[in-house]
Amino acid sequence: MAQQFQSLEEKHQGFILRQQIFFTSTATDSSRINISPREIGALRVVDQSTVIYLDRTGSGNETAAHILADGRMTILLCSFAGPPQIMRLYGTADAVNWSTTEFADLVATHFNGEAPLGARQIMRLSIDLVQTSCGFGVPLFSYEGERASLENWTNKKGPEGIKDHWESENVQSMGGLPTGIFPT
Repeated sequence: MAQQFQSLEEKHQGFILRQQIFFTSTATDSSRINISPREIGALRVVDQSTVIYLDRTGSGNETAAHILADGRMTILLCSFAGPPQIMRLYGTADAVNWSTTEFADLVATHFNGEAPLGARQIMRLSIDLVQTSCGFGVPLFSYEGERASLENWTNKKGPEGIKDHWESENVQSMGGLPTGIFPT
C-alpha cells in the first residue's frame, strides 16, 4: 500500500543509505522523458526536504536541460536486497554549475571536498512529496560493485578533454534545449 509523506523521515533516510542505485526522471511538456541510473555514492540527504547528487559527465545532459526548462524531478529508489520497498522523491530541482562558488561549497560540505574529474553540476531536489510503496514486484539482485568505465574514460580525457566533450555533447539536450553547462 502506498504511503505519502511531506518530507523525509528518519526511516526514509535509512532506506536511502542502504541502497546501491537510484534513478532520476525529468521531462518538459514537449520533451521525451529522461530516466537516468546513478550510483548511490553520489546522493546526499541535506535535510528532511532536500537531497543533492553529484552529476558526472555523460553522453548527454538531458537532466540539466529539463531542470532549466521545467524544474520537475523525481528520484526513484528501490530495494534490490532485503525487505522490498520503493521510494519516490517528488519535487523541484535546480542545477548548481561546476564553475560556481556554491558548487565548491556543496562539494566541501557534502563530498569531503572532492569532486571527481568530470563532475559538471550538483542537482538539488527540493522535495514536496515522499511516496513509499511495497516493492513486491522488484526482483532481488546482488550488488557486485561500481564499474571503472566512467573513471577510466574521464581520466583518459583529462580536464581539457572533458570540457571539449561538454562543448560537443552537453551544451544542448536531444531536443535542442540549453543545459547551462557553460555559464553565460
